[in-house]
Amino acid sequence: MITNFFEGIGAYALLMTKVFRRPDRWKLFYRALVKEIQLLGLDSIGIVVILSVFMGGVVTIQTAFQLSDDPLIPTYYIAMATRESITLEFSPTVVSLILAGKVGSNVASSLGTMRVSEQIDALEVMGVNSASFLILPKIVAQLLFNPILIIMSLFLGLWGGAMAGDLLGLVPFEESVMGYRLEFIPFENAFYALIKTVVFAFIIGSVSAYSGYTVKGGAVEVGVASTNAVVRSCLAIILANYLLTDLILTS
Repeated sequence: MITNFFEGIGAYALLMTKVFRRPDRWKLFYRALVKEIQLLGLDSIGIVVILSVFMGGVVTIQTAFQLSDDPLIPTYYIAMATRESITLEFSPTVVSLILAGKVGSNVASSLGTMRVSEQIDALEVMGVNSASFLILPKIVAQLLFNPILIIMSLFLGLWGGAMAGDLLGLVPFEESVMGYRLEFIPFENAFYALIKTVVFAFIIGSVSAYSGYTVKGGAVEVGVASTNAVVRSCLAIILANYLLTDLILTS
């Protein structure tokens, strides 16, 4: 099993060396990039909006429940704790895990279908670098658009938390804004979240593409590859989250 793991890492690294090569035709690359941004990015806005708003409210309610027993704690501390939870962990990590499920399965299944239907073999026979032609636009689309989704999630999560706190009488809206601004450290909050987002975006795009691109077999194997893409991406994101947190916040 360990041997298979290292063989998989080697095959993944070899594939990435083929992916990150200069595109043969930039016009086709830009066209594919726009298509991937639409397919993998814009189509994910809806789920990010819904998830962020309601999870922001849930975090505020749970935080208020934990701190409401102590009358000495100002209510704006609830908003401050909500901000930390959303910016440090929820938006960059949880949203990326959701996108790994939605985007990762899509990427793996589309490439897997092309592999088993021999479309990728046809590209290679024509002398096209199929890895760069098919995978590079997907990875670049993730790197460009995922930070936009996470920034959107940050604002919507904080807005949802403030609205829930105000509507339920837990934290007045003005005090939520005060708590969000209190002791705000840009690097520790926003920049740290964006650094994680870029790494997670690369993981989602590359790991999912590897799972689909290397499929062998038929339709059943494509389904297995789609499942493996989600599982591998999520595990890689969790591991990267731990390593980045240790390297950035504790160094």
